[in-house]
Amino acid sequence: MSTQTLDSPAAPARERAAGRSALLALITRLHFYIGLFVGPFILVAAVTGTLFVLTPQIENLLYADQLRTTSTGPAQSLASQVQAAQARIGAGPRLFAVRPAPGAGDTTRVMFTYPGLGDSESRALFVDPVTLDIKGDMIVYGTSGTLPFRTALDYLHRNLMLGEVGRNYSELAASWMWLATLGGLVMWLAGRRRNPAAMARSPRLRTRRWHTLLGLWLAVGLLFLSATGLTWSNWAGGRVDQLRAQLGWITPSVSVKLPGAGMPPGQGEGEHAHHHGAMAGMAMTPAAAPSGDIDRILDAARAGGIDSDQLEIRPPRTADQAWTVREVDRSWPTQVDTIAIDPATYTITSRADFATFPLIAKLIRWGVDMHMGILFGWPNQLLMAAIGVALTVMIVLGYRMWWLRRPASGASGQTLTQAWRELPWPGRILAAVAALALGWCLPVMGVSLLVFLAVDVLRTWRAQPPAALTRRA
Repeated sequence: MSTQTLDSPAAPARERAAGRSALLALITRLHFYIGLFVGPFILVAAVTGTLFVLTPQIENLLYADQLRTTSTGPAQSLASQVQAAQARIGAGPRLFAVRPAPGAGDTTRVMFTYPGLGDSESRALFVDPVTLDIKGDMIVYGTSGTLPFRTALDYLHRNLMLGEVGRNYSELAASWMWLATLGGLVMWLAGRRRNPAAMARSPRLRTRRWHTLLGLWLAVGLLFLSATGLTWSNWAGGRVDQLRAQLGWITPSVSVKLPGAGMPPGQGEGEHAHHHGAMAGMAMTPAAAPSGDIDRILDAARAGGIDSDQLEIRPPRTADQAWTVREVDRSWPTQVDTIAIDPATYTITSRADFATFPLIAKLIRWGVDMHMGILFGWPNQLLMAAIGVALTVMIVLGYRMWWLRRPASGASGQTLTQAWRELPWPGRILAAVAALALGWCLPVMGVSLLVFLAVDVLRTWRAQPPAALTRRA
C-alpha cells in the first residue's frame, strides 16, 4: 500500500514523459520520411528556383537587341506602333495588349493572341518607337512578361515541363516543406544538450550539426517559400482561394463592363473576362480593333493617376466593354493600379488602386513577388538565391546523414505507424484528426501520406521472419 502511495504521484509524470518521447519519435520518423521521399522534389524546386531568380539580368543581355534600340528622336504615336506590329503579324492574330516603351532606348511590346499558345502566353512583337522597325518576335509569359529563356526556367521550376501533371511535383514539395521545417525545429529543441565532444568525433554527428544549423538559419525563409508556393499550386491553391473568398480577402479588380451596356442581368464580365469568348463588333478582328484610340486612352490613364513607367493597355474584347490600363511594376514601391476607360468618352469607369487593397491582399501580392525575387530588386534576388543554395546543401547533408547511418542489409528500423501506435490514445486520435485535416487542405500531402503508410506496411511485411509468414499461409 505504501509503495503504491509513494509511486502514484510519479506515475502521471512518467506517463507525460513517455507521451513526449513517443511524440518526438513520431516527429522524427515523419521528418525522416519527408527527407527521404520528398527531399528529391524539394531539391529540384530549390535548384530551379535559384536559377530562375538569378537570371533577369542574363535575360536582358540575351535579348538586348529586342528590348533596346539605338534610334534617337521623337517617338511616333502608340497607334502607329501598334499598326506596324499588326502589319508584320498579319490579319489572323488578335491584338491582346500593348506595353509602351518604359523609357528612351526601349522598345514597345505589342502582344497578340496566337493559336497553340499556353495559358498566360502571348506572341509579342518588339517595335522601335522612333523608326517603327520590328526588333523582335517572341513568345512572352505572364504578368511579368517573361521572355523565352526565363519562361523555360519558370516551367522547369513549376512543372518540370510536364504540363498540369508536373505541377504536382512542386505542390508536393511546398506541401511538406513547412512541416519538415517545424519538425526539425522540434527535434533541435529536444536535442540541444548533446555532447559537443562526441559530435566532433563522429562524421555523422558533424553532418547533422551542419544540417541542423542550416535548418535553423533558413527556417523563416522555408516557411515563407512553402506558404507562398502553395498559393500558386493546383489543389491546395484552390483551397486557399476558397478560404480567401469566404473571409473576404479577394484582391480587388476592375469591372470592364461599360455603364448602361445592354447586357442581360447577370451576364456582366469581371476581371477574367479577357480569357473567355471571342471578340464581337468592332473588336472582332485586328483590322477592326480600336487601336487608333490607344493614344487618347493612354493620356486618360495618365490623367487618372496611372504614373508608372511600366504599364499595359488592353483593348476591349466586345463593344460593350472598356479598355483597361494597368501598372505592372511589382518592385518596391509596388505599382499595380488598374483602371477601366470608356472608349467613347475617355472617362474612367472603374478602378482598383493598390493603396486601397485590404492588408491581406497586399501581403499576398508582396509575398508572391518576393518569392519570385522581384520585390526589392537585386537584394531580393540574392536573398532568394542564398536560401535556395543553402536549402540544396541542407538536403544533400540530410542524404549524407542517412547514408552514414543506413541500416545493414535486412535490418528494419521503426516505421511511422509503429511510432504512431506508441502515442497515448488521445495523442493517436489527435494525430489522426490532424492528418485528415491536412490531407483535405493539402490534397497532394494527403495522397503522399498514404504512400508513406503503404511503405510502412511493406516494410513491416518484409521484416517478418519467414517462419511467421509460413504459419499465416
